[in-house]
Amino acid sequence: MVFSSLTFLFYFLPIVLGIYYIVPKKYKNLVLFISSVAFYFYGEPKFGILMVISILSTYIHGILIKKYEKHKKKFMISSIVISLGLLVCFKYTDFIITNINSLVGGNINLLRLALPIGISFYTFQMISYIIDVYKGEAKVQTSFLKLGTYVALFPQLIAGPIVRYTTIEKQLDTREHSFSNFSYGVRRFVIGLSKKILIANVMGDCINVFNSSTEKSVLFYWIYAVAVTLQIYFDFSGYSDMAIGLGKMFGFSFPENFNYPYISKSVTEFWRRWHITLSTWFRDYVYIPLGGNRVGKLKWLRNILIVWFLTGLWHGAAWNFIIWGLLYGLLLVIEKLGLLKVLEKLPAFLTRIYVMLVVIIGFVIFNGTNVIDILSNIKGMFGLNNVPIVSKESIYYLLNYASVIIIAIIGSTPIIKNILTKISKKIPKVINTLEPVALSLLVVVCVSYLVDGSFNPFLYFRF
Repeated sequence: MVFSSLTFLFYFLPIVLGIYYIVPKKYKNLVLFISSVAFYFYGEPKFGILMVISILSTYIHGILIKKYEKHKKKFMISSIVISLGLLVCFKYTDFIITNINSLVGGNINLLRLALPIGISFYTFQMISYIIDVYKGEAKVQTSFLKLGTYVALFPQLIAGPIVRYTTIEKQLDTREHSFSNFSYGVRRFVIGLSKKILIANVMGDCINVFNSSTEKSVLFYWIYAVAVTLQIYFDFSGYSDMAIGLGKMFGFSFPENFNYPYISKSVTEFWRRWHITLSTWFRDYVYIPLGGNRVGKLKWLRNILIVWFLTGLWHGAAWNFIIWGLLYGLLLVIEKLGLLKVLEKLPAFLTRIYVMLVVIIGFVIFNGTNVIDILSNIKGMFGLNNVPIVSKESIYYLLNYASVIIIAIIGSTPIIKNILTKISKKIPKVINTLEPVALSLLVVVCVSYLVDGSFNPFLYFRF
């Protein structure tokens, strides 16, 4: 089940909200845990059992760390090995086998295991919990129900953000339920849903048109590249908005995950704004333990490359993700070694062009299926594929998708937010009156798309 489905919007969510607000406070976590497990079981029953077993393993290891101080490091390592072992088994085994076969000319059969949805997210949450307990930065959760609620909480289970246990530790016991929080949650959810259905899905449809076309042109390659860049941002940030909104409806405050990354003036700034919870997770649990930048230059370079290799690998079991991660690692190193000082002296529009060029090429790599196709798409963008600069087909599709592309470009900046903030300060009654109407219209349009059976992919199936 996904948020952008009629089943979730008209059956699951209303029923869960109704039960949640009816039951006494002491049963609210139980309602959330049961509904979250049901949410996961709806699509993948056998992997729902796997998730519950993983939670139980983490719960037991946490208790053991608390009880046996002398052996707590062993229990921490054991818990991490089990969590990462399951992740590697289901997500990376075939990738490893394929590369071994290629290197040694072997013929080992692939396991072809299905990828449990959200396993990358909940694995990282359990690892952060067990490490924080080991370090004494989080108290051991003695209630399986509360720990299970934290890990399995359906608003952020399958698409993030990666919520640290310490972030919502107190909220598991006491959280605020108010009309203002609930209304903010609805508003944020509708915005996220609109991002996903009205922009990301439309850009996905444009990408499919490009992939099936036999009449490529330089312009068409750039339409594809821009569509990929916009689809990924609005899909990822849309799901984060929906998760944050749902969290508010149930009294939780989840961390922000995207902060207008496409206005960045450097790659360094981009990664402070893009998938924030993932970046900070790798910083706190990989980069800093390796020594961070408080080591010699060679070890520092090693640390950067390890983190960005893992960042790419976390996104998917394929070389295009690893290349994408290492590309950013290399660029970050170059910026820290002196390019940042150069960028600071350049006009803002030039630095933003630099970042967006890197980001667009990066996402063409990220979205590729194999090295040949990736190279072909990048070469095509720069006129190296012996195709015309413009074709009738590319003009047709540019005009066909232009309005959504323009809306998406504007929406990826804080322009609209800033305008609405200024208006709300001067004439708040206008915003208070028009906002519910606008949100209602967005819901109607989104539902119309879903009822119509429009293209509605779930990108996280790949991750």
